[in-house]
Amino acid sequence: MEAAVEAVVAAGVEPFPTVDKCDASGRASHAVAADLDGTLLRSRSAFPYYALVAFEAGGVPRLLLLLLLYPVAAALRFLAPSSESSCAERVLVFAATAGARVRDIESAARAVLPRFYAADVHPGAWRAFSACARRRVVLTSTPRVMAEPFLRECLGADDVAGTELATWRGRATGFVDARKGGVLVGRRKAEALREIFAGDDGGDKPDVGLGDSRSDYAFMSMCKEAYIVPRAPVDPLPMDQLPRPIIFHDGRLVRRPTPLAALLVVLWFPVGFALACLRIAAGALLPMPLVYYAFWALGVRVLVRGAPPPPRAERATGRRGVLFACSHRTLLDPIFLSAALGRPVAAVTYSLSRLSEFLSPIRTVRLTRDRRSDAAMIRELLAEGDLAICPEGTTCREPFLLRFSALFAELTDEVVPVAMENRMGMFHGTTARGWKGMDPFYFFMNPSPAYVVTFLSKLPAELTCGGGKTSHEVANYIQRLIAATLSYECTSLTRKDKYRALAGNDGVVAPKS
Repeated sequence: MEAAVEAVVAAGVEPFPTVDKCDASGRASHAVAADLDGTLLRSRSAFPYYALVAFEAGGVPRLLLLLLLYPVAAALRFLAPSSESSCAERVLVFAATAGARVRDIESAARAVLPRFYAADVHPGAWRAFSACARRRVVLTSTPRVMAEPFLRECLGADDVAGTELATWRGRATGFVDARKGGVLVGRRKAEALREIFAGDDGGDKPDVGLGDSRSDYAFMSMCKEAYIVPRAPVDPLPMDQLPRPIIFHDGRLVRRPTPLAALLVVLWFPVGFALACLRIAAGALLPMPLVYYAFWALGVRVLVRGAPPPPRAERATGRRGVLFACSHRTLLDPIFLSAALGRPVAAVTYSLSRLSEFLSPIRTVRLTRDRRSDAAMIRELLAEGDLAICPEGTTCREPFLLRFSALFAELTDEVVPVAMENRMGMFHGTTARGWKGMDPFYFFMNPSPAYVVTFLSKLPAELTCGGGKTSHEVANYIQRLIAATLSYECTSLTRKDKYRALAGNDGVVAPKS
C-alpha cells in the first residue's frame, strides 16, 4: 500500500479522503492512530506549547531565546520541507528545554499545557478518534513528556509515541535522544506504530489512521483506512465535550502564546512590572477610601454591584462585625472588597507569603487548620469588626466554585455573601506551583485588570444556624447563591483536589518554627 500511496502522491493527487468522510458509527471495536499537531489539534505549529514550557521553566529570558531562534526554525522548515526533516523541531526543543529541570518540564506538561491543548482540539478529528474505543495511539514530533499527560488524561489515549529528550542529572540537555529514534517524523512514526501494534492481540494494523500532511503518509498507509485532516479553518471543539473537563490548571500566561503574543509578553514584562509596583504602592500607602479612585486612575477597574452594608458605627451598638463570605479568585479578593467598601476589612487566610503580608494594606490573620483554634480566632476578630473569609480555601480560575467550608456558618449569623469575579488579559494572578509572593505582581502587571465585587443580600435569619439550619446547609446555600450570581457551577472539589492535580501534594504548608 505504501508504494501505491507514493505513486498517487507523485501524480499530484491526495491519496486519502478527508476526515469528514469518516463514518464514526460502529467503531467501538476499532483501533486508531493519529498525529497531534494539525490533526487532533487545529494548529499545525507547536510553537505555543514550546513557548509555555519555556516561560514556565525559564521565565522571560528563555521565552526571548525561543523567539530569537524561532525564525531559524521557520527557515529550516522552509528550506527542508521533506517529511523526514527534523532540524526545525530540534531548534525549538533546544531553545525551550536546554538546561531546564526535567521535573519543571513535567510539571508544566501536567498543570499548564492541558488547558491550552484542550482549547485547540479539532472537532472532526476528535469525532473519529473518540469513536475508536479498542485502542487509541497518538504519534507526534512533540516531546512525549510535553504531550502525554493531556493525551492520556483528557483524550483517553492508550499509547503515546513522541520525541524523547536527552537528559543529564535531572536536566534536559536541549538535544533529542538519538538512541530512542530522534525526532519522531516521517518513517520514524511508522516504525513506532509498528512497534506498538507488534504485540496487539486484535491485529497488527490500526483500523483508522488520521494525519494532516505528507510526513504522516508513512504511518497512515499502514492503517486499514486513513483520512486526512484538511487545512480549512474550523472552530475548536467545545471543551465541555471532552471526556474530562479542565477545572484546575496553572501557569502564568492567560492567552495562547503565538509568536506575536509571546513577543508582546517579552516587550511588556519590564513595563508591566514597573506599573505593578506603582499600583501595589498606591494600594499599600494610600488611605483605603482613596484606593478605589487610585486604582481607576492607574488602569485597574473596580466595579461594585449590589448594596454594601454600612460600617459598624452606623449599625446598632453592641452588634458584632459582619462576616463577608467571598468566592475566591486571587489572594487580592479581600483587598478589592475593602476598596469597594471604602474601609479596610480584616481577612483570614490559609497560606500567604511574607512578602504579601508585608505589602497588604489590610490586616491578615493566618488560620492554623486546627478547627478549635481557628474558630476562637474568627470569633475574636468578629468581636473587633468586620471580617472577610473565602470558604473555598483556595482559588479556582475556571467558572466553578469549590466546596465551601462550613466553619464560618457556625460562628455568626451576620453573613453577607459576596460574589468576586476578576478579569485578566495577559497574566494569571494565582499559582499552585510557583512562588505565591509574585501573585499580586502578576495580577497588577496586566495592562487593564478588573475586579467585579457583587454584594448580595444579608443572609435571612431563617437560613442561618440560629434559624435552625446546619452549618453545612448554610455553606451549601451560599455556594449555590454565589454560583447562580456568577453563572458558575458548584462542585464538591476541595483544596486538596486542586493541589494534588497541579502540584502533587495536599497544598498544606508546614508551619515554620
